[in-house]
Amino acid sequence: MLLLRFILALLPIIWLIVALSGLKMAGHRACVAALIMTMALAIGYWKLSTLCTATAALEGALNALWPICLVIVAALFTYNLTLKTGAMELIKKMLASVSRDKRVLALIIGWGFGNFMEGMAGFGTAVAIPASMLAGIGLDPMRAVLGCLVVNSTPTAFGSVGVPTVTLASVTGLDAVPLAGDVAVIQCILTFLSPFLMVCICGKGIKALKGMIPITIVAALSFTVPWFITAQILGPELPDIIGSICSMGCLIIAAKVFNKEPDGEYAIQVSGDKDMKEKTTEKMTVSAGVKAWSSFILIFLLLTSTSTLCPPIHNAIAGIKSTVTVYAGEGGNALSFSWINTPGVMIFIAAVIGGLIQGAVPKDMLEVFTETLKKYWKTILTICAVMATAKIMSYSGMISDIAKFLVAAAGPFYPFIAPLIGALGAFVTGSGTSTCVLFGGLQSETALALGLDAGWMAAANVMGAGIGKMVCPQGIAIGAGAIGAVGSESKILSAVFKYFLVYVVLAGVICYVGSRMGF
Repeated sequence: MLLLRFILALLPIIWLIVALSGLKMAGHRACVAALIMTMALAIGYWKLSTLCTATAALEGALNALWPICLVIVAALFTYNLTLKTGAMELIKKMLASVSRDKRVLALIIGWGFGNFMEGMAGFGTAVAIPASMLAGIGLDPMRAVLGCLVVNSTPTAFGSVGVPTVTLASVTGLDAVPLAGDVAVIQCILTFLSPFLMVCICGKGIKALKGMIPITIVAALSFTVPWFITAQILGPELPDIIGSICSMGCLIIAAKVFNKEPDGEYAIQVSGDKDMKEKTTEKMTVSAGVKAWSSFILIFLLLTSTSTLCPPIHNAIAGIKSTVTVYAGEGGNALSFSWINTPGVMIFIAAVIGGLIQGAVPKDMLEVFTETLKKYWKTILTICAVMATAKIMSYSGMISDIAKFLVAAAGPFYPFIAPLIGALGAFVTGSGTSTCVLFGGLQSETALALGLDAGWMAAANVMGAGIGKMVCPQGIAIGAGAIGAVGSESKILSAVFKYFLVYVVLAGVICYVGSRMGF
């Protein structure tokens, strides 16, 4: 019976993998079909009432629209507006003055700035904004998305000012600071390796590391060391933020020290430039630079000032929200809509003010916003369908049945598959926080039953959640939307899947070895 329930519960996941990677189906079509399949299974086999199934789907769709889709639309609106005002062209020239090497800029933007966005906001911003910027400065768009998806797997645990790990601590009853320490220990190897993969992905192979080893080591160490120390001493809120700021600063210095003039294959070009070297050495005023970067500077300032890092402002606006229970059955989660203190709203405000600073008029902004919605409606539909599917699977017990079978089948080798359980949760939900809610308790309870350390196994769950975000349809849809390649989700999934397999196997080995060593 348990095997049958496991197989049936896996059908929507299997369908998504086959539809996206095998049938090359567009993401919105595959995810809507998965939603219909899940609804039929929930009603027909798990005996979830039609009303409960419908309200579970509605809860998922609403949760997708606010705050996830809000963040994505805001991020893409910000980028598109900088294109409209011409600010992005100046940003490209300024970045070229740091380095003309695409690999170096991939580290600064995709690794450093991407980790910063994950630490501050989460909800897809760490893929949407850096990927669109990297594509804008001349990187191959598909490789830009692929690189951002891979490196975003490790900062997830401490993303959104530590929310996933704080949630995990609450679900498991563990203390947040020691748990953050366990998370840092279990993830430090993968975190250190990530920038090396970023260079290989964006540089089209391992040959791209030629001449880049020193600066890539700087990227890895300057993030991982402060990130690790912060997690051990202060807890889960600040590691990504402190680590990314240190890394970006060190990378800019290292680019001047280590990076030489790049080969033609790796050199960026700015459209309209006849002589790139002459243009990039051209004097730029500080005011022009601030004007060009104003939207992104304001995103940083607004997200920082409204986060828990600034209690007076955060507490003043945190209560401006509506809470409603949508699910009609027992155990329904209260759905909260923060109308001001949410990353999407802050990014929109920053984009509008930044656009005004850059010379955009309201008519320009309305046109850009309308075009953004028209261009990315399929991405929004994909994410709504995925979140609706996740809620139905959760409320019906399908996700619980998958996890129970894996626990029963693994036995003493359970630590090896613990990250895989977290990855499956993230594949379905697209959220590190939701995965911690779904499986955090299961992981810690199983650890106690097997005589393992509960904190170590809980850390394995959130590590797996970050890895699972590489291949979740929601994240892939965000990436496709960021580079204007809606409909290419199957291509992105096929490309990223091998990195997912490497990470999930390494994570399993690390978790198993760590459990044997007494962690």
